[in-house]
Amino acid sequence: MTTNSLPASTDGGAPTDRGGSAAQRDRRRRILDATYELASDGGFDAVQMRAVAEKADVALGTLYRYFPSKIHLLVSALGRQFDEAAPRLAAKPVPGDTAADRVLYVLKRMARGMQGDPKLTEALTRAFMFADSSVSTEIHQVGMAMTSIVTHALHGEDTSAETTEEEVAIARVLGDVWLSTLVAWVTGRSTAAETAAHMETAVRLVLR
Repeated sequence: MTTNSLPASTDGGAPTDRGGSAAQRDRRRRILDATYELASDGGFDAVQMRAVAEKADVALGTLYRYFPSKIHLLVSALGRQFDEAAPRLAAKPVPGDTAADRVLYVLKRMARGMQGDPKLTEALTRAFMFADSSVSTEIHQVGMAMTSIVTHALHGEDTSAETTEEEVAIARVLGDVWLSTLVAWVTGRSTAAETAAHMETAVRLVLR
């Protein structure tokens, strides 16, 4: 599952970016909040576009202008989770004596948070699995946020260090492995303990 090799934009015109007017940003926030609530209550199947529009108090046509499909909507919701996690994790040095220790700390912390809301995580992860090239912008945003989180952990207390191409490559590989372990957990192919062990093996091998 590759998250970072996709183009940064598509030729679609939907206002799915983080800019726009205050009213547009507020509308987008309400839509994503409604998506989280529906997914947390009922998982992937509970997120229906009409239900989201009603809960967010927007017209169904407006919802489709922001998010052309349910998959666009859920992958955008996943991206917002990562976007919100990145500054929290970057606010202070990550604990750990080695780069591997620090990366494992942030990845396990994120995994525990997502596993704590299993229906929401199931919805977001399944959408990521089903996404095609039309969702490349949203997939790219998820990958960029994950890369930022991992490279911050690699740097440790040296917050002034510039990120190298090698560090970006490492972050992309580990981000892909992390998302793959999340898919295995969501689909019942591994337990939370097994996914954590697999993630640790991958990190130790890459960063030894």
